[in-house]
Amino acid sequence: MRIVIRVAAAVVALSAVTAAHAQTKPATPAKPAAAAKPAQPAQPNANTPRLLLESRDWKAITAVAANGKMCFALSKPQKMEPPSLNHGDVVFFVSTRTADNVRNEPSLQVGYPLKEGAKATVDIDGKKFAFFTKGDGAWLEQNSDFGPFLEAMKKGSKMSIAATSGRGNPTSYVFSLAGIGGALEAASKECK
Repeated sequence: MRIVIRVAAAVVALSAVTAAHAQTKPATPAKPAAAAKPAQPAQPNANTPRLLLESRDWKAITAVAANGKMCFALSKPQKMEPPSLNHGDVVFFVSTRTADNVRNEPSLQVGYPLKEGAKATVDIDGKKFAFFTKGDGAWLEQNSDFGPFLEAMKKGSKMSIAATSGRGNPTSYVFSLAGIGGALEAASKECK
């Protein structure tokens, strides 16, 4: 049986890391970004989430929990539908949790309950993958699909996700895949 782990802490970590990273940036006009840029030096507190890399539209972060080190490649959607719905924090993760022997597990976290028993469909440039939903998250249905799914992400340009809220509302999200390769590599190196 597959253990479903809530990743809300990583959403909070993303917000904290992004806010801390934003404070370190100078107040000068933005220059064209390189493909990937190294993160700021490690923070003194080992339990503080740490930005490893910002790679175009994706970030790699790490944190230490009570049961071990975790690393994530993650991104927020560029588009959320319907616009009238309060989506809350929506983040797509590729997680590595060393203590649980989990490597490169893709998942979606939203800010509302998803319809129990419903499937979410992830479309990467026309290639579709089924995700199961539980609570406010969705996970790849077949563990054996991690490899093909990650390969599709690395080669793709856009990822769309269609799901149904607990109230029966159809929802959808569009994520850029620009920078996913760099973020996955940084997370993988950190959580060997």
